[in-house]
Amino acid sequence: MTILSSQNAPHPGVRLVARFALALPPWRVALAGALLWGLAMGASALAALLIDRWETPASIRTVVVLFAGGGAVGFPVALYVARLLAIGARAEPAFAAAFVSLAVATIGFTALFFALYYRSYYAQWHAETLTRFWAIQFVHTAAGAVYQFAVLGLRLYFPFGFAALFVGALMSLRFVRHAR
Repeated sequence: MTILSSQNAPHPGVRLVARFALALPPWRVALAGALLWGLAMGASALAALLIDRWETPASIRTVVVLFAGGGAVGFPVALYVARLLAIGARAEPAFAAAFVSLAVATIGFTALFFALYYRSYYAQWHAETLTRFWAIQFVHTAAGAVYQFAVLGLRLYFPFGFAALFVGALMSLRFVRHAR
């Protein structure tokens, strides 16, 4: 019987750092995916707004830019998280990691951008910047914006954004499962 010495086994911290480093996606994949995913999410919002017959071009443009920006920023983060969770995994868990990561990151960043835009509108009525009262107003305005996005904004992902989510998770599957 052979007993492995503790000198041969890597320290758990070293393995964790290595896993975080391996999870970094190739920059070209992250950039191309961000552009494509941002376009897909912007197109999803545009299609939903046109189906709803919105008649204010400036508002349509703003919403489409917010959704495209949320998708573009969310994609590299989602790819990193999915790789972190599923490097070397079978296809099913890797697809699940890609699907959930892509959905959460896209919705999260789009909601964040919506909240910042919402906050910039209401800033003219808020207290002096960086005061205690301003901080309370900032938190409440951002929370109200995220709630409003959840109620009114999430529907702009359906049906096209959900279909794109499925296709996007499938397309990124190769990059999720395999480390550099």
